[in-house]
Amino acid sequence: MRRFLVDRASIENVNVVQQEAELEPPPNVLNEFNPNEIVRDPVDVVKARLGTMRESGWNNFFADVQGFCVAKSILVPNMDDEIPVRGRSRAEGRTITNLHHYRAEIFYVAIDKICVEMDHRFSEGSNIILDCFSCLDPKNSFSKFDVDKLARLADIYHADFSDDDRGTIRDQLETYVLQVRRNASFSTCEDVQSLAMKMVQTEKHLVFPLVYKLIELALILSVSTASVERAFSAMKIIKSKLRNKINDVWFNDLMVCYTEREIFKSLDDIDIIRTFTAKKSRKGHLP
Repeated sequence: MRRFLVDRASIENVNVVQQEAELEPPPNVLNEFNPNEIVRDPVDVVKARLGTMRESGWNNFFADVQGFCVAKSILVPNMDDEIPVRGRSRAEGRTITNLHHYRAEIFYVAIDKICVEMDHRFSEGSNIILDCFSCLDPKNSFSKFDVDKLARLADIYHADFSDDDRGTIRDQLETYVLQVRRNASFSTCEDVQSLAMKMVQTEKHLVFPLVYKLIELALILSVSTASVERAFSAMKIIKSKLRNKINDVWFNDLMVCYTEREIFKSLDDIDIIRTFTAKKSRKGHLP
């Protein structure tokens, strides 16, 4: 009963919509990635559905559970029966009903965990960045183009834009959108990737370097996000409970070796030994 409440189709259907909303980037990022396709309504829709399901979906959900149990000849416990509180000593004599256990401790908890995970994956800052990048979409003659939102990206990525760049990017964006809307060759662009290619072909990337830098950031956004996820996964593997006192320098070196395994596999062991030996004179020599 416990496993069924978590895995039943009602929650699974919500999870499917959640996974569609996450829109994990496909392997061919340059050909498929479009920031405009990320900022869509499903995130808000899923949150609203989860809220409605939590508030008023228990009865329908429990009816589905009962139907499934009857079809599979599974005994359905009486919801009014008293059971000991889990995690407490039986000597205390504290009891709760089966209804409270399955509804409050399993059904509500499962939905709350999904909501927390969605808030973690789709934070306010991430949504702002994705919403700003969606303004680069060239469809319908750059109908989504917004100078204010795109100029805000220069402040968010302050390390990539100097103070002078942040002061002039607004004028460059306004000039850029006027030119591309009048240029018939840009009317065929369907996504950010084709827009970047067209800018290089027409040499607009030289005329509007700051705008082209925003497009580059949009194209590498999903790749950089995946790299960060892999880096955190590597940290958990390298810095385990048995090796929790690694200093920052050593830890950084191990991270580089772990995340760039393919590069290190291509290096010759003899070259590594010679480089290591040349750094400092040693009493013994490596073979």
